[in-house]
This record gives sequence, C-alpha cells and structure tokens, in this order.
Amino acid sequence: EEEEEELEELLSPSPLSLEPGAQRVAVVHPAVKWGPKKSPLTSADLQVAEAVALVETLQGWTVLEKIILPTKNPDKKFVFGKGNFQLLTEQLKKLPHLTAVFLNVERISALSKKELEAAWGVTVLDRYSVVLHIFRSNARTKEAKLQIALAEIPLLRSNLKNEAAQLDQQRGGSRYIMGSGETFLETQTRVLKEKEMKIQNALEKLRRKRTLLRSQRRRLQFPVVSVMGYTNCGKTTLIKALTGEAGIEPRDQLFATLDITAHAGYLPSHMAVIYVDTIGFLTDLPHNLVESFSATLEEVAYSDLLVHVRDITHPETALQKATVLSVLRNLNLPSHLLDSMVEVHNKVDLLERYSPPEENALAISALHGRGLEELKEEIERKILTTTGKKILTVNINLEGPQLSWLYKEATVQEVEVLPEDGTAKVKVIISSSALGKYKSLFPHSEIFMS
Repeated sequence: EEEEEELEELLSPSPLSLEPGAQRVAVVHPAVKWGPKKSPLTSADLQVAEAVALVETLQGWTVLEKIILPTKNPDKKFVFGKGNFQLLTEQLKKLPHLTAVFLNVERISALSKKELEAAWGVTVLDRYSVVLHIFRSNARTKEAKLQIALAEIPLLRSNLKNEAAQLDQQRGGSRYIMGSGETFLETQTRVLKEKEMKIQNALEKLRRKRTLLRSQRRRLQFPVVSVMGYTNCGKTTLIKALTGEAGIEPRDQLFATLDITAHAGYLPSHMAVIYVDTIGFLTDLPHNLVESFSATLEEVAYSDLLVHVRDITHPETALQKATVLSVLRNLNLPSHLLDSMVEVHNKVDLLERYSPPEENALAISALHGRGLEELKEEIERKILTTTGKKILTVNINLEGPQLSWLYKEATVQEVEVLPEDGTAKVKVIISSSALGKYKSLFPHSEIFMS
C-alpha cells in the first residue's frame, strides 16, 4: 500500500502539464541554411509539415499559421536576428485568438522561453514540450507515466536554475532559506534528485516484473516478433491484420502507441507467435525522451525477429528509414537481429504498380490485406532460422507415450492416424533441444523433414 501511495505521489500532476483544452497555435520554424544546426530533413517545408502533424495529434489543437523564417543561430536568446524577430512579433500580434507559439526547435532555454513569452504574450513551446505533452495525453500504463515523469526532470532542472537566478535578484543576494544553511537552488535540486531516483527505482521494479514475464514466455517458447517503424507508418494496423484481433484500434496519429503491447497470431504452419507493437520514432526526437523510454525499447532486444514497417508513400520515407535504423543501432541490439530484420513497404494501395527498389523488401497494404500471406511466410522462414526450430513429421506408436510428450514439449500441427497398424504421422514444430531429448527418449522413432 505504501508503494502504491509513493507511486501516486510520483505521478501527481506535473508543473509542466499544459492546460487541458483547445489551443490555437502558430508554428514558427527557424530555417537554418547551413552548419551543424541544419536538420537532416531535406526541406523547411517538410520540417514544418511534421511540426503541424505533431500539433494536430493533440485533441482540440489547431494550427492558425505556419511561418518559416531564416536564422543563422537558433540558439540565440531571441532565436532570430533583430529585424526578423520584429517582423515575426508583428505577424503574431495580428493572429486572432492566438494561445501558443510552437517554435520548431528541439529545446529552448528557460530564459529564452521567458523572454519570448513576455514579447508575444502567449505560451511558447518547443519540440520537447510538445512531444512530451503528446506522450502525456497517450500514456495509459504506470510505466509510460513514470517514463514521462523521468523525461520531465531535465526541464524542471533548467526551470529551477532560472527561478533561482530571479530570486537572487529580488532578494539582493540573501540566498539562504530560513537559517537552514541551504540555498533555494540547493534544496530544490536535492528534492528533484530524490524524485529522479524514486522514479528510476519504480521503473526498475517494473522492469524486473517484465523480465519475469519474459522468462515465462520463453519457457512456453512462443517466438516474439517486434514490429517497429517511424511514427504513424501503420504498425498497429499491420498487427491487427496479422492477428485478426478486433480489439486493436489503430489511430491516424503520431505516437498513438506509447506502451508496448503484445498480440498473439499464427503463421502458415499454425505456429503461434507474439507480435509486439512498439513506440514510433521521429527525426530530431530529443534524446532524453528516447532514453526515458529505453525500458520500453529494451523489450525489442529480446525479440526473435524485427519487422521494420515503412510508409512508402511519405516524401521523406528514405530519411525515416535512416532515423529508425539509427535509433535501433543506438539500442545496442544483437547484430543477428539487425541482420535478419524484415523490411515492409506499407500503404502500396496508394501507389500505382509499386515494386520495392530494395531487394528483400516486401510490398504490402496492411489496410487492404495485400501481401500479408507472403509476409507471414517470410516471418515464418526467418523465425525457423533464428530460433533453430524445425518442422518435422514423426511416425509414432499410438500405444506409447510419444504423442502426449510431443503435445507437451513441441507444437503439434497435424495428426494423421493410420488405424490398421495403430500408428500415426504427427507433424510438429520442435526446437533443437526438444528434438535432442525426443531422440534420446525414443531412439527407434522415425523422423522425416517436412
């Protein structure tokens, strides 16, 4: 019960939470022409389109205006040069009922935020705070909520330094709190550090619980297929199509899936597999956020196979692929997982006569069920290779214990009884270790490759 209370306290409303309800937003994009601050996205228009998609993911949020302005250095206090900043301020003041400005940069400092809000008279948001707000809106489980609370700590820290500097100015340098010998900044920093450690401990407990579930799943020997890709590429729709699970509700939104969810499906040989739906990736996704969700993504390392889904109709599909591969590489996944990954080109129903340029990619339409049988066959082929399972036919004597042993230790697919001689042909999917045990227990049994 104490643990539950502590969890509730850690998940209490965040001071960073935005007011619920509608927001009328201006998306302002500082276009950097060259240098290290230039985004890998090929054009400012596409960067703005992604920013707009982020805003429109939030219920009741609308984009009033999209503004692209050049800047040499977006890290300056006012982001833009003097002339452009003045022009921008005039433009924003003319927008009716504007409630927020989304400055399309990864992070702005607490000081810049304060100055810009004073100049424009509305809330100013960066990518970090918008993505965090989307995460907050979509988080369903305790784990996702804890991971968001962890991702907020760096923001709370930078806000704190700003507050402390302001207090110093107001008090004329009297820094200590009521004779405690601790400054305001030291006290609040300590409180934040304690909160961070408590969140990490709570996440560690959940991680251990998941490890236990994972080992139970291993014992049952269900192969695990992790489905990943850029956000909104159709992962959830594909899993729904592969499993026929009616309860899965795909949404046309960025970051609709935050929590890892597992769904059972069957391959052509009737082998049961578990499909795992993962969080989507995004270019320029602040890396603190990726780190906060590392516990979720850690699950991917324990898969038997990865399926990378691409929205092949997107103008930046090649860059999206590069983003996903870069995040996967940073997760330090086993090399065999990256080498055996199945690449799927989704949404081909929107293109005429599409044929994948990549040699091993499969073209599908998750929505219309096109190409799914070929995909299931490919998944099965790869699973058999990576898990060392084999599909065999075994001749058994019906009076002996072989059949009940096979039902317990392998996946029995078909039993063809031959009544005249009291035997049966049994088609099974069996792991190498189980096959070894079977051969030593029943050395005279006939075994054929299927």
